[in-house]
Amino acid sequence: MKTYENLTLDQERALYGIENASVIRCLFDGPADGESALKETRNIRIEDCDFHLRYPMWHMDDSAIVNSRMTETCRAALWYDKNLEIHSSVLGGIKALRECDRTTITSSQINSTEFGWYCRDLAISDSEMVSEYPFLNSRDMEFTNFTMTGKYSFQYCTNVVIRHSHLKTKDAFWHAKNVRVEDSIVQGEYLGWYSENLHLIRCKIIGTQPLCYCKNLILEDCEMVDCDLSFERSSVQATVRGHIISVKNPLAGSHILADSIGETILDEGYENCTVAQR
Repeated sequence: MKTYENLTLDQERALYGIENASVIRCLFDGPADGESALKETRNIRIEDCDFHLRYPMWHMDDSAIVNSRMTETCRAALWYDKNLEIHSSVLGGIKALRECDRTTITSSQINSTEFGWYCRDLAISDSEMVSEYPFLNSRDMEFTNFTMTGKYSFQYCTNVVIRHSHLKTKDAFWHAKNVRVEDSIVQGEYLGWYSENLHLIRCKIIGTQPLCYCKNLILEDCEMVDCDLSFERSSVQATVRGHIISVKNPLAGSHILADSIGETILDEGYENCTVAQR
């Protein structure tokens, strides 16, 4: 493999189209302010590099990024890539990952607005993320030991598994389908509205007005904290530890069992459900 090492590169398409190469301790920055440094590349190993310029890694296939850093000015760093492994790296800059297939991210720090849109086969583990609007319309994703702070997350996603994670996020899982969350904390407002086949197992759910307008919602052995006006117009089967502040108008056929429920609101036409305390 050819090696590009200890270089400072700022020209347009500086390493365009290279294949079977290592890029080590390089800095992508400088007065030429060039874009698309590693566009249309294949079988590349990027190690201990710093990226300050825009659109550096588009259409990059079968490659790895290790111990590297993309700063806030590195806009839209990873688009249209396939078979990509990222380890021990910092992903900064808006829209860092989009329209990518088969991406694995481990032990990394992510701070990127609009992260992970329209991706397929994305796995993230042992990582932390701050993002205002992550994972829009992505599918076939798996998260383990993942900590996230954000808003509007996982909207319109399909086929998602999340384990041993902490999600602090407003409006998570809106319109999402086939989502399974296990042994995790989900903290925010308006969780899961309009979702379908959302399944939460041994989770701690924190925040106002959760899980409304859901289809085929299942909660198994979950804890609910500060949850009022829960389950409005949802079809739900739920076993809950602890106290629910209030339950409002779940759909007919729903069954909700909790240690205690402060208030049950059943307007006319919503009586054909079971809301009970142990």
